[in-house]
Amino acid sequence: MVLGGGAYRIGSSVEFDWCCVNSVMALKKKGYQTIMLNYNPETVSTDYDECDRLYFDEISLEAILEINKKECLDGVILSMGGQIPNNLALDLEKHALPIWGTKAKDIDRAEDRHKFSGLLDELEIDQPEWKELQSIEDAKQFAEKIGYPVLIRPSYVLSGAAMSIAANDSQLEEFLTKATDLSSEHPVVVSKFILGAKEIEVDGISRNGELITSAMSEHIEAAGVHSGDSSMVLPPQRVYPEVIRKIRLNTKKIIKALNIHGPFNIQFMVKDNFVKVIECNLRASRSFPFVCKVFNNNFIEKAVSVMAGEKVQVDDRSVFDLEYVGVKAPQFSFTRLQGADPALGVEMMSTGEVACLGDDYSEALLKSLVSVGFKFPIKSVLLSTGGIETKASFLNSVRSLSDLGIKMYATEGTARFLEENGFEAKTLGWPDAKEGELTTEYIKEGKIDLVVNIPKNFRQKELTNGYHIRRAAADFSIPLITNLQMANRFVEALVHEKNVPRKIKAWRDYTSPQM
Repeated sequence: MVLGGGAYRIGSSVEFDWCCVNSVMALKKKGYQTIMLNYNPETVSTDYDECDRLYFDEISLEAILEINKKECLDGVILSMGGQIPNNLALDLEKHALPIWGTKAKDIDRAEDRHKFSGLLDELEIDQPEWKELQSIEDAKQFAEKIGYPVLIRPSYVLSGAAMSIAANDSQLEEFLTKATDLSSEHPVVVSKFILGAKEIEVDGISRNGELITSAMSEHIEAAGVHSGDSSMVLPPQRVYPEVIRKIRLNTKKIIKALNIHGPFNIQFMVKDNFVKVIECNLRASRSFPFVCKVFNNNFIEKAVSVMAGEKVQVDDRSVFDLEYVGVKAPQFSFTRLQGADPALGVEMMSTGEVACLGDDYSEALLKSLVSVGFKFPIKSVLLSTGGIETKASFLNSVRSLSDLGIKMYATEGTARFLEENGFEAKTLGWPDAKEGELTTEYIKEGKIDLVVNIPKNFRQKELTNGYHIRRAAADFSIPLITNLQMANRFVEALVHEKNVPRKIKAWRDYTSPQM
């Protein structure tokens, strides 16, 4: 029996369903009778003809035990449906249900922030400084010791629920209250948030702690954007070979220590070539369909073979083997989420994703953005680029926009900064200005093709001018970028592709389909 992903919501969606359906298909090929437990009518896994038996019921211990009484299950696969099935591992083991894959105690060692951090210390693998929360006062003292900003992370959650970045004592107290309310049975960990770090993910399959196959993807945005909302590129484009080597060595150490048997996902953080581990998920991840398609290698089939006890050949391809590049871009539904702030953060907000292949990084990036609603060519752009450091970091991109002949509009501070550095941009007033030409009016009238709005703070509760600009872009379907790294990569791609993506090719034109 394969446990599905449950109700459709932000953080648990079609990617996990793809993993569930592929695992059922792989089991069928091996001659097994298959059962699916899921309760989302929108998913493929709940189509009546996908498996031999479909139980449309809650994914709970009670439901699984009742099904087992009737079906006498040979095994239960937890690792395909996301966080809900994984959270049942210890309870299922207590009731002697046969779990296919990594053992429950090892799943708990990875899911429990405190236990996992202790394991990393034993393995001498670096991680951001952290402390298990005892009280709000203790947390404040720890934050003062390591310095703000800090990241608040509850255990056993999906989509970054209740994860927050706090920049001061008052935000820390507010967010801690929220996190504790969400997960009172599990510890809350406060860790150092490292500004400007790069995030890299490793998806793979392991057999009794031995690496069978893996894929390494680079986030385009800096760490601090939830992995489900990040744009990803495979193979990594801006990572030193020494960093790749360190990540592979640490990956092998972790999977051996946890005796991983099946799929896994490990998230790393890199700054100044120092590698730190963020977390390890002993299950399939949202990026599994993406890496499988780009590599033309069905990781799920291999995972099922491993869990079924079959011999699987090691096939650990190098990130340098690919002759093309894949980019995955998130899809948001802000037009349907009235009042939501379209700014990226540690809590997931995307409702889907699109992946595209290209002959190089720039082509793949622009294709992926076309797929999520960007329109080309870009003839005008509105710039509101946050604090002075962000403004300076975007200056080379401003030069490129000028060279491309793109008309630049800017909010007051950004326009003044551009003028001081020799660039011309028409100043538009803030949304709350009483007179003059306003940013929001230009957006509504379709005079802006792209909005680059970089928030100054991690999170603002009040409805700022920046919020109103971002909201107007979402409401009137104007492409919006709220992240500095993505803004710079996007402008580079515009220059490389001369403001128009190249001809679209089918997946089979890049690689012979075997999946």
